[in-house]
Amino acid sequence: MGVENPHRADVLTELRRSTVARVCTGRAGPRPRTQALLRFLADHSRSKDTVLKEVPEEWVKAQGLLEVRSEISDKNLYLTRPDMGRRLCAEAVEALKAQCVANPDVQVVISDGLSTDAITVNYEEILPPLMAGLKQAGLKVGTPFFVRYGRVKIEDQIGEILGAKVVILLVGERPGLGQSESLSCYAVYSPRMATTVEADRTCISNIHQGGTPPVEAAAVIVDLAKRMLEQKASGINMTR
Repeated sequence: MGVENPHRADVLTELRRSTVARVCTGRAGPRPRTQALLRFLADHSRSKDTVLKEVPEEWVKAQGLLEVRSEISDKNLYLTRPDMGRRLCAEAVEALKAQCVANPDVQVVISDGLSTDAITVNYEEILPPLMAGLKQAGLKVGTPFFVRYGRVKIEDQIGEILGAKVVILLVGERPGLGQSESLSCYAVYSPRMATTVEADRTCISNIHQGGTPPVEAAAVIVDLAKRMLEQKASGINMTR
């Protein structure tokens, strides 16, 4: 602990155990202590790395997922042109029409977003129970697939193309310092490119082992999809 002569050392110790945030690190005059500074630099480097990394094509194939991409062709363009990440490329549109189940109740989509680690680390613990839960609920589930360089709004176009009632997008969150594996779920009912706005989406964030566990999140998402279908709504339009 970096704090010298704390009044309640036990309280500070418990606080440090409860979070990965840099708390109780103390100061060396006006500056952070060396250990705290080195940890900050390491966390910053890890977060930057996961933004810049690519999901390996071999990993996608190993999961048996169809891979498509947005209009983006490389990571640099993805970071500088978010508008292009909101639309599928022409080849992707044709691939979805040819290889995916049409008119599903629920369509699940996986995208790298801003964190490669969020996808590769959490995938095995969220997708299998999510797919199983949706099927056990008696819902018609679409063909899950992976979108490279996707932004959240791309789910609107996917919903239109496949005629999905509900689209669930699992996407890597922008990493914070010390947490590069956090996943988000964006769910939307009957999305349309021209009319769907951000308030129409329901978001479940902070999905990772130190936040909402992926298996638990899968159960929450299944329940959410069922309620969306019952209410024919999502986001702020849901009644409960």
